[in-house]
Formats: sequence, C-alpha cells, structure tokens
Amino acid sequence: MELLQLQYFRTVARLEHMTKAAQELRIAQPALSKTIARLEENLGVPLFDRQGRQIRLNTFGKVFLEKAETALTALEEGRRQVNDLAGMKYGTISLATSTLNRLSEPLGMFLSQYPEVNFQISQASMDEIADLIENGEVDFGFTALPIGRQGIREQTVINEEVFLAVPAGHRLANRRSISLSEVANDSFIGYKEGYLFQKMNNEFCKKAGITPKIVCEVDEPSSIANLVRAGLGVAFIGACNKDDTSLVSLHIDEPVCQRAFQLAWNEKHYLSKAALEFRDFIVQYFDQLQK
Repeated sequence: MELLQLQYFRTVARLEHMTKAAQELRIAQPALSKTIARLEENLGVPLFDRQGRQIRLNTFGKVFLEKAETALTALEEGRRQVNDLAGMKYGTISLATSTLNRLSEPLGMFLSQYPEVNFQISQASMDEIADLIENGEVDFGFTALPIGRQGIREQTVINEEVFLAVPAGHRLANRRSISLSEVANDSFIGYKEGYLFQKMNNEFCKKAGITPKIVCEVDEPSSIANLVRAGLGVAFIGACNKDDTSLVSLHIDEPVCQRAFQLAWNEKHYLSKAALEFRDFIVQYFDQLQK
C-alpha cells in the first residue's frame, strides 16, 4: 500500500466522482482509476459501489476512509514536527476561506516579513471549511459565520458594521442613517443563493420584516458596488467598502446589522511554528486596525 494511493483515495471518496477527482489531482482519469483498482485489489474488497459512471463510497470504503484520514493527518503532522525540530520555521500554511478581500492586505504584510513561507489557500463554502478543519486538511479557516463544532477553536478577529449602499441621486442619498424597512420596495442587488453573505443579508431583512426584491445576483463583492453605482438597486456592504466615495453608505438604525469574522483551527491538529506565527500576526493586525 502506497501513500499516493491513500491520498488519491481520500480525494475520490470526498468527491465521489472519478473525473472531478482526477481534475483536482491533476492526473489522467485512467491513471486514477488504475490506482484505486490496485488499492482495492490490495485490500481484497471494493471500496466503492459502481453504477455506470456513478460511484458511491460503500461500507468498506467508509471504514477505510476513517483510518486513511487518521494516517494521512498523522503523517502530515509528523512532517511538520520534524521540520520544526530541524529549525525549518518557515514552512507551509494552509488556509480555507469564503472571502479573500479582507485577508489580502494582512497576507501581503505577513509575506513581506516572512518571504520563506508558502501559502496554500482555497476558497470554500462554510460547510467545506468546517470539514477541512475538522479533518486536519487545513491549518486555518477564515469565515464570517461561527462554525460551532466540537474541537474547533474560533477567535473573532473582526467585528464589522454592515451598511446599505445606495446610488447617487437615490431618494435617501442625503440621509446619514435609515431603518431597513424604508427600502422594503426597493430593488436589491444580492449574492447568489447559498453564498455566505447572502444568508446573512437575508437574516437582516427577516429581522426588519421585509422580503427583498432581488433584481441581480452576483458572486463578487466588486460587482455589487459597480451595479449600485449604475443605479440598478441598493445593496448591503461591509465597513471595508463604506469609504468608497462613488457610493452613498447609510448606517442602518433598525435592525442592528453587524457581522463578525473568525479565524478557526482544530485544537488537535498540529500547528507548525509558521502557522502559530501567522495566527498571532492576524489577531494583532485586526486588533490594531479596529482601535
């Protein structure tokens, strides 16, 4: 049994799709299929149920996946510990996040101080981030909603007010603050359904007793601002965007609209010296920013 077989099996088991797994692993699908077949031959049992092109992890596969995850995590932590003992302080830091715009500046500052560090950054959904941290596949998760799983530590690094952006010339553009119910009949620009920020925005509207009329759904924060400027509608924006002089940002009196960003990590997952350094840097960076 080879380490590569375990790594490939873990990816196929997570995606339950050979083509997608091959694309993620950047290998040819026939080569991946042969690797999984050799692993099954070595174990003497099939790990997947196959129906045409569909594959599903079976009972044998689920049991083996749990042990494979444990083994791969232990090997990765062993590698990091050896690196630290050898004085290799600046290794690799893995990070999963649902939003990158708030991390770009501190990441750049950290790398300017520690250019030897390598980052592996993946953009993922809330559930995916939680799974990646829980399984020890990443060092940290950065998210705007608490994960709330046992064994995962979370530290709030940003408490951010959410504003309502309106285009210049809007009937409320000369105001400094509003109640959200005042825009009950306005057109809203929002994120695609299921997007983390849209879930939060929906909660704000629910508290205000309104159902927003979404006229456009996007997946990029910059698109929100551009469409508001064009006069297509109003939109929720974070405090980091409120200084955009091309937008009118209104404080929301009612309901209170705020969100908090957390840095999360698995308490049982070994963190290298580089990862610990990064965690302290991020906490201090946002602490200074909000003073």
